[in-house]
Amino acid sequence: MQPTLQYAPALLLKAQGVAIAFFDVDGVLTDGGLYVSSDGETLKRFHALDGHGLKLLQAAGIVPAVISGRDSTALRARLQALGITHAHYGVQDKRVAAQATLSALGLQWDQAAVMGDDWPDLALMQRCAFSAAPPNAHAEVLAAADYVSVRQGGDGAAREFCDLLLVACGKYAGLLEEARS
Repeated sequence: MQPTLQYAPALLLKAQGVAIAFFDVDGVLTDGGLYVSSDGETLKRFHALDGHGLKLLQAAGIVPAVISGRDSTALRARLQALGITHAHYGVQDKRVAAQATLSALGLQWDQAAVMGDDWPDLALMQRCAFSAAPPNAHAEVLAAADYVSVRQGGDGAAREFCDLLLVACGKYAGLLEEARS
């Protein structure tokens, strides 16, 4: 059985060679809403599709990395559950955090992809080889993105991005076949 997903050849060419994918959190891995308890604890809603996509990237040899302008117990717990080891929390300058991760892994910007939704993500989008945004992203981010997902942030947008990267690196069909057997 053939995979259902299909992308334009030019899009896949642009996404080839990606070894690391950076993800923003609020508005990408979550819906962007901030739920604050009476105790001041920030709660976040994550989508299982996105989580599985991050695990699939790991299985394909693409490093998922998270850079968030905020920090929360909920975020740290979710990333730990997914086995995400490259994460930066409460970051003001995402470019500096991304460069530190690239340097630590011996990677370059032309091996990186990013999914973001607001102005703090633009510096990464301009440097990475491939960039994506959910459709609920800010207009400037949408204009800078190579790919805009169909699904909203926090509702499977990151999974779409992961699937595209998996197709581009040639691992999607094999991982799908493993899931079917």
